[in-house]
Amino acid sequence: MRHRHREHHRTDRIGWLRAAVLGANDGIVSTASLVIGVAAAGTSPREILVTGVAGLVAGAMSMAAGEYVSVHSQADTEQADLAQENLEIETSPEAELRELTAIYVGRGLDYPLALQVATQLMAHDALGAHARDELGITDTLSARPVQAALSSAASFSVGAVLPLVVTAAVPTAGLIPWVSGASLVFLVLLGAIAARAGGASPLVGAARVGFWGALAMAATAGVGALFGATG
Repeated sequence: MRHRHREHHRTDRIGWLRAAVLGANDGIVSTASLVIGVAAAGTSPREILVTGVAGLVAGAMSMAAGEYVSVHSQADTEQADLAQENLEIETSPEAELRELTAIYVGRGLDYPLALQVATQLMAHDALGAHARDELGITDTLSARPVQAALSSAASFSVGAVLPLVVTAAVPTAGLIPWVSGASLVFLVLLGAIAARAGGASPLVGAARVGFWGALAMAATAGVGALFGATG
């Protein structure tokens, strides 16, 4: 009995993984930095927490809107290219056949085989063949604006909640070191998990995310301390 060879690839994760990692990372970094900056300025505990919650809501909405607009622009471009390609296939099928054949020749097939493959693929699904092999548009990697927006908003909210929980749980005197330390731990874990899911080195992913998160929090704390001292 023949067993089917199963392969596990990660390209189908690119869309949602990018949006989710970006959202969670931004949620942790921006909310923690905001809390630390306000705390460094000498603000009261209640105002710090309110500021953090407001940052969560604003950030989640901003991420959702930004992702939707950005990815929708990509989807619009893809649809316009497909419409143009479909028109060219209808009006100049011979030229499109030659174009597809040349693509396969460029990939290593000899001309007779390339022509045979192009002819059969165009007879089966001409637009699909040109979308995939000429334009690089596939179902797996096509733009999904709503999915990207919801993933970004949800992941941002989850990321932002983490430093807010720490903010509400620790005393004001130790708020800055606690939020900074806990947020760095969250970021390092996020970087490692995201790298692992994407097939990269967890150590490199953790170090990269941790470094930029620490830099952002340090810069915001400096600004808060500066304005707090001069206020």
